[in-house]
Amino acid sequence: MKNWLRKDISVAIMFLVPSGVGFAMFYLIPFIMGVIYSFMDNTIDGHFVGLDNYRELLASNSFRKAAYNTFYFTAVSVPLMLLLSLGLAILLNKSTYLRKWLRTAYVLPLVVPVASIILIWQMLFDWNGSLNAWLGSFGYARVDWMKTDAARIVVIVVYLWKNMGYNVILFLAGLQQIPKDYYETAQIEGAGRLRQFGNITLVYLTSTMFFVVIMSIINSFKVFRETYLIAGDYPHDSIYMMQHYMNNMFMSMDIQKLTAAATLMFGCILLIVLGMFALERRHRQFME
Repeated sequence: MKNWLRKDISVAIMFLVPSGVGFAMFYLIPFIMGVIYSFMDNTIDGHFVGLDNYRELLASNSFRKAAYNTFYFTAVSVPLMLLLSLGLAILLNKSTYLRKWLRTAYVLPLVVPVASIILIWQMLFDWNGSLNAWLGSFGYARVDWMKTDAARIVVIVVYLWKNMGYNVILFLAGLQQIPKDYYETAQIEGAGRLRQFGNITLVYLTSTMFFVVIMSIINSFKVFRETYLIAGDYPHDSIYMMQHYMNNMFMSMDIQKLTAAATLMFGCILLIVLGMFALERRHRQFME
């Protein structure tokens, strides 16, 4: 048995080494170097300056604006994503008319390139676009969607449209793992739909829900692609995200602020993810 385990481990290591080398070269080593640069005054022959770069970063109005917009977007979009994707998954899990076609429709945004679809969103939310034309036909004034605070709504809608299908698939997989006998027993005992949802559905979807929340939070921090394609290099202040700030620091070759901002962003995401795992672990222990 020991010889078999050793042989199996050695084979596994052989297969993992190429991936491990690639991960170290393109992710781990650059990240460590970035953290080191965030404590130096220059990338070439630099000197250690402690937390000076971070103090300067936190004193920057543009950084504070980008951080606020990013966390505001996450706080609004993630709960919406959770509620909508769970509701759609419950709806699609039932014998709904055209259920298969609806499942396909919600998965399509995952396979369609964002750059090509963004053109449609630009036509929809343009000053002379389709949405303003519809508003005008009902007697409402036109809205300059991308140059007012309404730009936040546009970015949130695009984010939900792009990522909702993946979460719906995860929730559907979780719903299909719940034995139907539990619902039948609950109906016999007189439990209503709301009580069944709270005591059966939510309990068995807890692990899936935690994973969906974590992935939604991580994806919300990566909304720069959609925002950049819709609004360009210099978007409205309401959608000026952390990635915009880091992109501007890269263009100006301010590597110290760039790496400091990236390190702070990574630290915030890490704390959120660790907190979610701690909550999930505590909930699992409570249920046991």
